[in-house]
Amino acid sequence: VDYDKLVPGLKLTLDGSFQPNSGSKSGKFKTEYKHEKFLFNADLNLASSPVVNMSTSVGHGAYSLGYQTAFDSGKSALTKHNLALAYNAGDMILHATATDSKVFGGGIYLKNSPVLETGVTASSAVGGSSSFGIGCKYSLGPDASLRAKVNNASQVGLSYQQKLRDGVTVTMSANIDGNKLNEPGHKLGLCLEMEA
Repeated sequence: VDYDKLVPGLKLTLDGSFQPNSGSKSGKFKTEYKHEKFLFNADLNLASSPVVNMSTSVGHGAYSLGYQTAFDSGKSALTKHNLALAYNAGDMILHATATDSKVFGGGIYLKNSPVLETGVTASSAVGGSSSFGIGCKYSLGPDASLRAKVNNASQVGLSYQQKLRDGVTVTMSANIDGNKLNEPGHKLGLCLEMEA
């Protein structure tokens, strides 16, 4: 059930599910408020000890700032603190993130030409692990594109996307573990997307 007539920019949603065979039920109440330079989201799971997730973002010109937190009523504690900052210069986007003051990351996106887009991301955790990835998208024409990505764990992702006609798109993808080329576990995917 959606309701968005109360205040301009405010949307209230109530989601619920029931599984007759097991008797399990769940529900979630969601709110969203959009303004020209401001966005606020909150959701609450309908349980005996609900968790409230909240996020907000503000933007001005090329800059935007976002924050996300969660309150676990069962523990009476904030369980999440995520912060993001971005700068959008049209053909270039820079972003930086902090997750629970433990993982810090950033990235850059470039539109190199009308047919080529590239991106690089990196993150590092306090006390250890770090990750790095690079990816690109090459447009073969107005209706087809190729994508590729690789990360420091030698995971290679490839995809081909084709628009068959208005509202119908097919995507074929593969994820290959470069460390285990002769072992099972590689993934293939096929997606047919239809819009009404």
